[in-house]
Amino acid sequence: MTQSVILQGARPCESHNNQIRVGYTVSRKVGGAVVRNKVKRRLRAAVREILSQKEWSLGDVVLIARPGSFDHPYADLVANVRWGLSHLERVLKEDDPT
Repeated sequence: MTQSVILQGARPCESHNNQIRVGYTVSRKVGGAVVRNKVKRRLRAAVREILSQKEWSLGDVVLIARPGSFDHPYADLVANVRWGLSHLERVLKEDDPT
């Protein structure tokens, strides 16, 4: 969990060709329809930027926007998502039964 998003994830699955699938959830608590759509666009852009920078060992990831995420500067949003993905990757590696 970060200031602007909560991340949930699963290990990579071979049936998905080890591709990362990302889902976005922005509830009404974040704001009206215009605000929610802008938050989703910002999250998609942040994830696209982060995933292009290195090879990640993640499977399915869900980003849940927290109230107030609309007001965070974009650079902070990217930093929060990057930290969350790194943390999630670390946790999933530690819990790997193989």
